[in-house]
Amino acid sequence: MAFYNRIGSLMKQTVSQNSVSNGQITGPSMFNAIRCMSSKLFIGGLSYQTDDHSLKEAFSGFGEVVEARVITDRESGRSRGFGFVSYNSEDCAKEAMTAMDGQELNGRSVRVSLATERAPRTGGFGGGGGGGGYNRDAGNDRY
Repeated sequence: MAFYNRIGSLMKQTVSQNSVSNGQITGPSMFNAIRCMSSKLFIGGLSYQTDDHSLKEAFSGFGEVVEARVITDRESGRSRGFGFVSYNSEDCAKEAMTAMDGQELNGRSVRVSLATERAPRTGGFGGGGGGGGYNRDAGNDRY
């Protein structure tokens, strides 16, 4: 799926560069047409007992599930309480979203919506700082 997101980003850049260089803006861009066709769902409120297999089973009644993934914590491996389900068609995704939103799955009421692309992260590895620690030699003129 990351591959398709990158293709979409490249297409968006190409379309915007072409429309700026030509000096004209023509109707809805190809990027917007592709972006509207979403077949990936966000599933929130998952029980900690829900795994990839049970998520796929719960959503397979609405069409062919391409991927079902429960997001887990990197360190503990425990579910973070949400996941994603991808279908091979937009119609299947819409049907599943309508039918499953607010329904109970493994004892929890789940929220189902179309997945949106996450904004790109900026700033590298996030700082960290430094210093601020105790320096036992500070103020000593021994050296």
